[in-house]
This record gives sequence, C-alpha cells and structure tokens, in this order.
Amino acid sequence: MFDMKGKVAVVTGASSGLGADAARAYIEAGAAVALIARRKERLENLKAELIAKGGRAMAVQCDVSDEESVKAACDSIAGEYGKIDVLLNAAGVSPLGSVETLSEKDWDAAMNINLKGTFLMSKYVIPHMKKNHYGKIVNIASFNAGKADKFEPFFRHAYNASKAGVNGLTVAMAASYGQNGITVNSIGPGLFDTEMTHDDLIENEGFMSWFNSRNPMCRPGGKGDLNGTILYLSSDASNYVTGQFILVDGGASIVDIAGLDM
Repeated sequence: MFDMKGKVAVVTGASSGLGADAARAYIEAGAAVALIARRKERLENLKAELIAKGGRAMAVQCDVSDEESVKAACDSIAGEYGKIDVLLNAAGVSPLGSVETLSEKDWDAAMNINLKGTFLMSKYVIPHMKKNHYGKIVNIASFNAGKADKFEPFFRHAYNASKAGVNGLTVAMAASYGQNGITVNSIGPGLFDTEMTHDDLIENEGFMSWFNSRNPMCRPGGKGDLNGTILYLSSDASNYVTGQFILVDGGASIVDIAGLDM
C-alpha cells in the first residue's frame, strides 16, 4: 500500500531539511521526484545523489511565493513527467519575534513562503491531478499551528499564524477536491533537528535540557522520523483520509509543558 512506483511527487523546500529527506523517501518508495527550491546548487546536488541511487529526479529552481515562477515550474514538471500525483508543500521559514518586534519584512516572508506558497503550488498542481482524478497533497504545517511558546527568546508569531493558516487551507481544499479524487492533509512536526532550528534551538543546551526532560520521547525528531507519515499520506494507504492534521511531535502535545519554567 505504500508502494509509489509509477507516481510523480513534487517536493517544495527540497534543498535541505525535511524536504530533502522526504525526496529521498519518495525515491526509495519508487516514485519519480521533482525537486523545488530557490537554491539551485543544492537542488542539483540532491538530484545527482538520487539519480546515483537509481532514482528519477529533476531539479526546478522556483520561488514558491511568486506566481509566475510557480506556474512555470509546474508546467515544466508536467511536461517532463506527463503528470503530477503528489505534492509535498515543505518550503518554510520561521523568523523569530513577537507582534511587537517582528519587522513587516519578516512577517511577509513567513506568510508568503509558508502560506501563500502552499496556495500557489496547490493552485497550479491541482488541475494536473484533476485530469487523472487522483492526487495527494501533503502540507507541512507545524506543532506550532496550535501551540505557542511562552518564553520570549522563542516567540515566532508570524510562523504560528502562517502555519495555522496552512491548516485552514488544508481542510478547505480537502472539502472541495475530494470529489476529484484528491486528498489533502497536513502534518505537524514538533521540534526536529533541521537547518531552521539547529542554531537557535538544537545548539541551545539550556533549552534542549528543558525540552528533553519534558518531551515523552526525551529527544527532538531526527532524520527520517517524519518520512513514514509523509509516505502514508502520499500513498494509496491513505485513500480514504482527507482533511486531517497529524502531529509528529514525540508526544509533546499530550503533556502539559506550557506553564513550566525553564
């Protein structure tokens, strides 16, 4: 049921982190992949790695917040592969700051990449999915779509708002496009060791000691920990699952840590 042979998966944010890991998982499951990000050199390096492993991959430089760039990328992918079966919206940024301290530029960046990017990619992928009455859209939201940080050094108000918006868009699309054979779901990763979190969280010994003592799994998410959920929602194993938000957070959401001081 998790076999993805013959499927074409588009991955945004594929140049690093969770997006790059997901692309590797898709290749291992038998899918062809289209890698999308702004950093062309990193995309080409990942493409070469995947091809060396026997996979089929293409790299498409694209700014997911720019409509013309997204349209051109989706047309290029459909032209190369003939179809698009899966879209993983994994591109994201997480600027630090509260509504008092965030710059308008940082606020706009979070909204444009995290939320608008999900909208634009879906807008131009869905018509290709409708042609075959089949599609899987998987949106990477966040644990922080519904939970917030109490401690000032870790305020990410724009991130919280944008990821909550991703969940709202997920259920709206799921309700509208189920009749077209398209499922739309979102995933809420907890703290993972990625390029986005490594310097200000993972490398912060005080924070990690506090986090590990209170997370049921006693550690942050690591390489590959998200892939099983991504493959489930991207494959025929989840054909009757849509509009859902699945947390992959090591159990952080089941314990009350919000009021505890570091």
